[in-house]
Amino acid sequence: MRTSRYFISTLKEAPAEAEIVSHRLMLRAGLVKRLAGGIYTWMPLGLRVLRKVEAIVREEMNRAGALEVSMPGVQPAELWQESGRWEKYGPELLRFKDRHQRDFVLAPTHEEVVTDIVRRELRSYRQLPLHLYQIQTKFRDEIRPRFGVMRGREFLMKDGYSFHVDYDDLQREYRNMFETYTRIFTRLGLKFRAVRADTGSIGGTGSHEFHVLADSGEDALAYCPDSDYAANVELAEALPPEARRAAPSLPLEKTPTPGKTRCDDVAAFLGIPVERMLKAVALMRRAPNAGEDEFVLVLLRGDHELNEVKTQKIIGEFRFARDDEIVAALGCRPGFIGPVGIGDVPVFADRSIAALSDFCCGANEAGHHLTGVNFGRDLPEPKAVADFRNVVAGDASPDGAGRLEICRGIEVGHIFQLRTKYAEALRCVYLDEESQTRPMEMGCYGIGVSRIVGAAIEQNSDERGIVFPASIAPFEVCIVPMAYAKNAKVRDAADALYARLKSAGFDVLLDDRDERPGVLFADMELIGVPHRVVVGDRGINRNEFEYKGRVDAEASMIPSDEIETFLKTRLCALPTPSSS
Repeated sequence: MRTSRYFISTLKEAPAEAEIVSHRLMLRAGLVKRLAGGIYTWMPLGLRVLRKVEAIVREEMNRAGALEVSMPGVQPAELWQESGRWEKYGPELLRFKDRHQRDFVLAPTHEEVVTDIVRRELRSYRQLPLHLYQIQTKFRDEIRPRFGVMRGREFLMKDGYSFHVDYDDLQREYRNMFETYTRIFTRLGLKFRAVRADTGSIGGTGSHEFHVLADSGEDALAYCPDSDYAANVELAEALPPEARRAAPSLPLEKTPTPGKTRCDDVAAFLGIPVERMLKAVALMRRAPNAGEDEFVLVLLRGDHELNEVKTQKIIGEFRFARDDEIVAALGCRPGFIGPVGIGDVPVFADRSIAALSDFCCGANEAGHHLTGVNFGRDLPEPKAVADFRNVVAGDASPDGAGRLEICRGIEVGHIFQLRTKYAEALRCVYLDEESQTRPMEMGCYGIGVSRIVGAAIEQNSDERGIVFPASIAPFEVCIVPMAYAKNAKVRDAADALYARLKSAGFDVLLDDRDERPGVLFADMELIGVPHRVVVGDRGINRNEFEYKGRVDAEASMIPSDEIETFLKTRLCALPTPSSS
């Protein structure tokens, strides 16, 4: 490809809307153009990257035995009502009516559609297992789309669905997909980690997320360096403290803490460790059957944070209480609330709090806290004690193998054991060997194809621009001639090299624009081409080309008759990142 016949639209500065590295660089490199909030046009350069990602995903899914289909992006509401997700999915599900006033949705996922296909076509255990997948545009009406393609409303996704006669066969395919995803992300040249995860709105009994490791990642991942344990912080269990609760040794006292509302500030003011502070989180627990929500407190240690996923599993659906609801229940505004003397308000405690004695908490009076507080003496034991918090670095690993560490990740893949959730709701059944009707076991396997492009840039960039892994770079090699338009000798040499590399199978770009060398170099570095070959007068006279890898500190001179072999060696020698 020649740049004079291509569409490259780079920018010196990123638009103000760009928030993170990948968003800034994708806009500057002209990979995407914004159309509306969370909706982007993939330009020719970006589409080359996207298609390379897609090709690797497709090759490995086909290799794993899955069959590709293409399902409609517009789905009838009846299927979502039948599965029970019409209301449960929430406002991210974009609903609309056609000209006949029939309800439809713009697909965020395809569990309902694929289950409908299978229940209509498959009858016997002899037709199972079956794994169908597609690579298709999805739409989720995010309340606040951000970070470019990382959290857009419209995105390209690979979603696969498997159907089985029993759980054992589902587990077999789940392992197959785990290995397939590992191959995919390894081939993509990404450093990644697979972690245990919550199933969320998709449902099911077990899942793993695949994360590209990057400091900008939205997800916190807990892992044990001494074992294979790894989990999303949403799911990672915080074990009970090893030490038992000590007997009370201090009297209960009310102490003025004027203007001190944060646990850290109160602890510093009183000269006590923040670990001896109690944090009361006020929640409104959703009442069944549209009744009135119930005010509850969840108690955490002052240095810990509430885990909303765990909390919902323990107390049911909830929302954070408003200031007026807190005042109505406790007679005090937030910042000074606590569990002492609050009557019949249900109180739940994290395991770490249940082991504390002589702790400090809000006094339910503005500007005051209580010290020397103890369960059983100054307030009743909690209604329930459970794991309500996020794990932190240094916590014991749930597998008993050591201590946890925390890193950040960008979720790019997720596999689920759906079990029979959708099969039962949609009556997707088969006849077994004894002609008995049974629901099919299901698995679900997703990869954010367009998100991978952003995640790869978050992990691979520098001050000059993108550093794409060679497997997904828009071009493997760029040829940069010096004064191509003005120097016939350089032009002839560059054209000949371009023809040679194309014939040798390289994905090569010839930058034949009439621009200064600095502009040409800067653009090629910005768009992330891994290998650059410069054609100039001096090199031609010596029968050499100047070569520089995208991350090399210095350029080197390569004999012109050895350039194909050299480049092939460089491409084969690139390190292959793996899961960690």
